[in-house]
Amino acid sequence: MIDWLITWDKKIFLFIHNRMSNSFFDSIMPFIRNKYSWIPLYLIFILLIIYYFRRKSWLVFIATISLVGITDFISSSIFKPFFHRLRPCQNPELFLHIHKTIECGTGFSFISSHAANHFVLAVFLGLIFTEKLKWLFPFLFSWASLICFAQVYVGYHYPADIAVGAFVGIISGIIGTHILKSCLKKSSSHLI
Repeated sequence: MIDWLITWDKKIFLFIHNRMSNSFFDSIMPFIRNKYSWIPLYLIFILLIIYYFRRKSWLVFIATISLVGITDFISSSIFKPFFHRLRPCQNPELFLHIHKTIECGTGFSFISSHAANHFVLAVFLGLIFTEKLKWLFPFLFSWASLICFAQVYVGYHYPADIAVGAFVGIISGIIGTHILKSCLKKSSSHLI
């Protein structure tokens, strides 16, 4: 069963990395997958949190930073050292099929920290703003998905790395939202 999954994971990877390859994607996907490209968006998140949560924004900041820290720890310090899966761009079996659009880097592939971290942000921020900004959740979910697609396209991750990383991020975001909402209710009741 595991061999079958790994085979299909590689086939889907090669489809995205090779068959979908084009000069436009080659130029834009490295930019999309780069976390520093999104600093202006992160600043908008900060402004939205301050504007909508006012005096309680510190709780939202602590929750957001904690959730990204937790998903990063789960992906980088638990999954990757346990599974030791080589990145596609490091895999000798795929060497002839990889076209370099970025430096391969070091570290292991399973699970994707990018997927876990961006999906926890997307789900958490999307859910806490769902009553105020209904369009934000689908926008953030699409944003995280695009970043994850770029990670596969550039040869940095397999689709399974992304899928499991996204799952970790989504579940963490849902749990974090429930915890934050209960904390906000408690802090409101103390003010009354």
